[in-house]
Amino acid sequence: MGPDVPDTAGADVEVQRLADGTVRGERRALARLLSLVENAPDRWPAIRAALGADPGRARIVGLTGAPGVGKSTTTSALVRAYRAAGRRVGVLAVDPSSPLTGGALLGDRVRMVEHAGDPGVFVRSLASRGALGGLAAATTQALRVLDAAGFEVIIVETVGVGQAEVDIAALADTTCVLLAPGAGDDVQAVKAGLLEVADLFVVNKADRPGAEGVVASLAAMTRMRDGVPRTPVVRIAAAHGEGIETLVERIAEHHDARAASGELERRRLTRAADEIRGLALASVRERLDAPEHGPVLAALAAASAAGTLDPWTAARDLLAAILPASPGR
Repeated sequence: MGPDVPDTAGADVEVQRLADGTVRGERRALARLLSLVENAPDRWPAIRAALGADPGRARIVGLTGAPGVGKSTTTSALVRAYRAAGRRVGVLAVDPSSPLTGGALLGDRVRMVEHAGDPGVFVRSLASRGALGGLAAATTQALRVLDAAGFEVIIVETVGVGQAEVDIAALADTTCVLLAPGAGDDVQAVKAGLLEVADLFVVNKADRPGAEGVVASLAAMTRMRDGVPRTPVVRIAAAHGEGIETLVERIAEHHDARAASGELERRRLTRAADEIRGLALASVRERLDAPEHGPVLAALAAASAAGTLDPWTAARDLLAAILPASPGR
């Protein structure tokens, strides 16, 4: 083997061993494989190959909303309900990154400790690591791993930063937007994006004063969308388990309706296209950051700053320098 060819045989053997253990239901192998997914994106192709074809069996439920609305409490209550129905449940909780280590702060796993001893539940925190949209960069790959591990329902809980959390809509089969009375400017938080991505609105802490006002505001807002059916609004009090069975029913109804109409398949095709686009962009960013391209970028930046080259032409020239030429060019 030449000096320029990395020896990946050992790495691939490890990935295959962990993938086989994950499919067999070994929790330690699953945990280690998810760590590779999060910390070694260069090994994603090997992981995907080791897991085989994407079964696409799991139902993916997204929970998003501003901080303080009770996302983790709702997630825990949903896990309890699905487990009572005999479903195996995986949870991906996207936490803010630690400013010191870059890892997840693990707040969600602390709040869901009641499920720690249940072999039918697997909870994993993912560090956001600066990713926008409320998700972590590794979320899609982590979903594939949990799906291959045989989890029937996977709940993805976003980091909770407010209006920017719209990426979950492309990832989940059903997106639940949570609000709660007394959580500040709660209804305004959905007007600039989340209104359009919600499959279900969930008003948590519905036993508190002001809950009916939130429900009425949501109903009025969804009626303003001409030609589009109103988004269902579900009232719950997750801390007491109230309304959770109804929420599970509404999630199932939404999933079944989307499956019957073909929308679920269209959404999954869009998800696949977004994943391919994201991986392609990640590859371009990796090449941009390569040390050998630093002088090219510096020269183009100097010309742009001096006004002798416009930034659009500079960007085109940079891409031409870092990407291989297409056949026939």
